[in-house]
Amino acid sequence: MADNTLGSFTRRGILGAFAATTVAAAPTYTNAAGFLRGGGDIRRVRMYSGRTGERIDMIYWIEGKYLADAVKEINYFMRDWRTNDVKKIDLRTVDIMAAAHNLMDVSEPYMLISGYRSPKTNAMLRSRSSGVAKNSRHLRGQAADLRLASRSVNQIYQAAKSCGGGGVGRYSKSNFVHMDCGPVRSWGR
Repeated sequence: MADNTLGSFTRRGILGAFAATTVAAAPTYTNAAGFLRGGGDIRRVRMYSGRTGERIDMIYWIEGKYLADAVKEINYFMRDWRTNDVKKIDLRTVDIMAAAHNLMDVSEPYMLISGYRSPKTNAMLRSRSSGVAKNSRHLRGQAADLRLASRSVNQIYQAAKSCGGGGVGRYSKSNFVHMDCGPVRSWGR
């Protein structure tokens, strides 16, 4: 196994420092279509899970290419935490999440409420709530339910909706916003 440290610095730490300065300076393209607006040449995702205690803060896309190792970490992070099942996450959803995050100009990571859901988990949640779709995009790895402490549900909803990249649901009573890469649509109060 290769040694990825330089003195007391790790390769990940150096990349993280580079990312922090590079993302701040990344250009935005106001004429870009839909969810790419605000994406720049570098895309970064920042999330934490209150369920598992895990955090993720990484660049996953550089100059038109998704980074395979970052994508694997995103897939694992967004797994069904109840069953530990991992599904390939549709990166269009991650792009929408990242673009909305950039539009809100926050450094706070999203709290991931729900990413991929196994059929077993989705059925259990459906039995408890009428708001859970039978054929949810969560089952396909195409959706995420997210919140930010520093932004209201409406602010997150408006940012995601302005991306024009998929479905956006506002769940004010439950304090989260649903984002998916399905057809462009919106719902909720």
